[in-house]
Amino acid sequence: MIIWLSSFPKSGNTFLRTLLAAYFYTKKGDFQQTLLENIENFPSIELFSKFGISTLNDNEFPKYYIEVQKKLNSLNKNKIFFLKTHSSLMDINGCQFTDLENTLGAIYIVRDPRTLIKSYANHYEFNLEEATDRISQFVTLSNQVSTKKIEKPKIVTHVGSWAQNYHSWKVLKNFNKYLLIKYEDLVNNTEETFIKVLEFINNLQRSNLSIDTKKLNNTIKTTSFDKLKKMEAKEGFKEALTNTDGKKITFFKYGPKNNNLNTIPLNLKKKIESIFKNELEELD
Repeated sequence: MIIWLSSFPKSGNTFLRTLLAAYFYTKKGDFQQTLLENIENFPSIELFSKFGISTLNDNEFPKYYIEVQKKLNSLNKNKIFFLKTHSSLMDINGCQFTDLENTLGAIYIVRDPRTLIKSYANHYEFNLEEATDRISQFVTLSNQVSTKKIEKPKIVTHVGSWAQNYHSWKVLKNFNKYLLIKYEDLVNNTEETFIKVLEFINNLQRSNLSIDTKKLNNTIKTTSFDKLKKMEAKEGFKEALTNTDGKKITFFKYGPKNNNLNTIPLNLKKKIESIFKNELEELD
């Protein structure tokens, strides 16, 4: 069954996936970039094409969301598996994003939007003012794959605004299928926060499996920001976008030390605090 790893873009989804990949897909917790291939993106061109479904028509492919999830669950009978998404949990053109028959649970990673804008601006090549405006509006992401044909396969993710994305996934709280994780806690208290994640997964499975402390410690050690930054410098990072000059945009650029509230212009902090006042108070 599917466990969703959900978030607005640049909120720590990749960090959580590195931890999960190292813990669940290795014997000792040694992270390698290729392990992320075990956690696919949804929706994605690769995933839909695997089942012979075209993504060329933006209005048509959401009709197949549930079908693709059913097929994935059929291939992974009696197993849990993770899917990453930046989509809001919402109906798209009258089609459900997911349902309780295909979803075991969701781990939602939320990040303070005041620091998110710096990473968001770097990733998508916006300035901070543009990034602030973008996260306040209904965002869609479009990924394309170049081919020799005139048509280019593409797929659109319906993200929504930062607030819409956050609120949409809370509906799963009603079914005890929801865990909220703050990016700041994941960074500053990695062990404690990741243990909460592992316990949530065990509860979803109704499992009494104990946590492998040695493996946990090694997982945290091999997925630190400095380790990931060095890894990207040495071998690149698959999820890094390419800019207009054909160069890869650094994915692991700032880190907690270089991206905090003190590095964000005061006028933009105040603007975000005004727009997302209710959410910031709710999230403390």
